[in-house]
Amino acid sequence: MKQLRNNVIRAGLGALYFSGAHHLLRPLLSGVGAIFMLHHVRPAREGAFQPNRHLEVTPDFLRATLCHLRSREIDIVSMDELHERLVQGRFDRRFAAFTLDDGYRDNRDHALPVLREFDAPATIYVASDFAEGTGRLWWVALEAVVAKAGQVDVKIGHSALRLDASTPAAKQATFDHLHDWLRALPGEHDLKREIEALCAAHGIDMEAVCRSLCLSWDEVKRLATDPLITIGAHSVSHCNLAKQSEEIAAQEMAVSRARIAQALDRDVLHLAYPYGDREAAGTREFALAASAGFKTAVTTRPGMLFAENAGHMTALPRVSLNGNYQDARILPVLTSGAATAMWNGFRRIAAA
Repeated sequence: MKQLRNNVIRAGLGALYFSGAHHLLRPLLSGVGAIFMLHHVRPAREGAFQPNRHLEVTPDFLRATLCHLRSREIDIVSMDELHERLVQGRFDRRFAAFTLDDGYRDNRDHALPVLREFDAPATIYVASDFAEGTGRLWWVALEAVVAKAGQVDVKIGHSALRLDASTPAAKQATFDHLHDWLRALPGEHDLKREIEALCAAHGIDMEAVCRSLCLSWDEVKRLATDPLITIGAHSVSHCNLAKQSEEIAAQEMAVSRARIAQALDRDVLHLAYPYGDREAAGTREFALAASAGFKTAVTTRPGMLFAENAGHMTALPRVSLNGNYQDARILPVLTSGAATAMWNGFRRIAAA
């Protein structure tokens, strides 16, 4: 099903490009700017089974994106400046901000050199448990489990299942099944229990996964001294905030902000909601982020920025640079706003 969706999206992007419709729609739909969303930036990996491929782009694709924006005379700005332009209504030039979620070491090793080529600022949102080396990147751990296994035995509800993982296609189907099940569990303790059981059964050390991929506090501190980099918050544990009580959700935001501020000895004013879709961040979370003192908070809801977004600073949409669609031809489509407008039913603001 996910492969079908990817194919449909790819076909839709291609249709917009080859028809030239994005050129006609740009004046109506491109808005005043955009916030681009990334996770990993690193060289392409080998292997047929890469279920988290959508979360990584190559340095060359990041470079192509920056080159495209420069060619269209779109200003690349920090989240501080983006906030200022929205508040002040400074829309004489279109602008774009780059954001990277989770705090991966490859952001420093592979994204930063490309950003320096273009003097392009970016915000890296750090989940404080990841910087501690104790976080649960459960989607990465799940990939490791399925990659290692020939079959996965799991109990879902009252059913004991044996899922095939003997081929790349079977592994993908098993990963999708388990991923959707884990995301749908009612609470973080349920997800923790189940992913830990899977990891224990297949010899995967989740904390080692976290330490191998994520910047440590010392690395975050050094990275924060770079004039191009802003460090933002991404909660403490990378939990689904909408599934938490109001008290816990508020603590996840406030404590994450405080821990990062203490580590860096500077204020932390920007937040990215973990997962960030409608099931993970809604009206309550938007209000909590404002109460916690964040100037901006970004979702994963797709969309361009319009003047009206100034009234919804803790519900900002983003444009995903998705690893499944690393084709420079789609960049004019993405910056035209046509793709996200179609996704949103041509609504400019989705802040509820």
